[in-house]
Amino acid sequence: MTLREEWNQHAHEWVEWARTPGHDSYWRFHRKEFLSLVPPAGRLTVDVGCGEGRVGRDLIRAGHRVFALDASHAMVHAAVTHPERPLTGIVADAATLPIPAGAADRVVAHMSLQDVDDLERSVAEIARILEPGGYLVMAIVHPLNSAGRFVGEHGDPDRPFVITGSWFERRRIADRCERDGLGMTFHSEHRSLEDYVDALADSGFLVERIREVTEPDPADKWYRIPLFMDLRAIKR
Repeated sequence: MTLREEWNQHAHEWVEWARTPGHDSYWRFHRKEFLSLVPPAGRLTVDVGCGEGRVGRDLIRAGHRVFALDASHAMVHAAVTHPERPLTGIVADAATLPIPAGAADRVVAHMSLQDVDDLERSVAEIARILEPGGYLVMAIVHPLNSAGRFVGEHGDPDRPFVITGSWFERRRIADRCERDGLGMTFHSEHRSLEDYVDALADSGFLVERIREVTEPDPADKWYRIPLFMDLRAIKR
């Protein structure tokens, strides 16, 4: 089963998970970190892998004209039928964006590029729809996070983090999370930092900023290790 099919299968879980404020990293700290990298509104901001639409809604509040895309029919339906701030969007694969070349000056891909089936084609498509000088702001699961896991006694904030297998080998991951009565299965692919940067460079991007984002609570085990990587790149 493709990553696209896996996410569509769990879309109902994600909508509930993402729309329950306060319990996940977006509401607690990642939202602020990610949005701080997004340049002010321009002509058009394309949200690639929009999910149920919470990033797009935040960008609209900040004055952006947002066009949203996701490969999951269920996700797009949730985004465009939101009761308070529906997005404009369509179902589309990130590797084949139905947008003219140079039509956008901003693209955001928040926590979606580790979930696409073809990273290189997806990044190339983002470059194609951006005008020269346009910006891509992306967030992914940090490759260190996806490469390993904590071992030892649960609840111990000092337990070691161990990389299992090869850092360089791409491999599928399925993580089941339960929190505050909600459940969600995350499907993604581990890729090295080199994989992401090569895809960007090969498509004509210059990386401007990288933020390694993690849990701000010193008592949490993730305080020591990055959870996410946020990145801003400009199309040359």
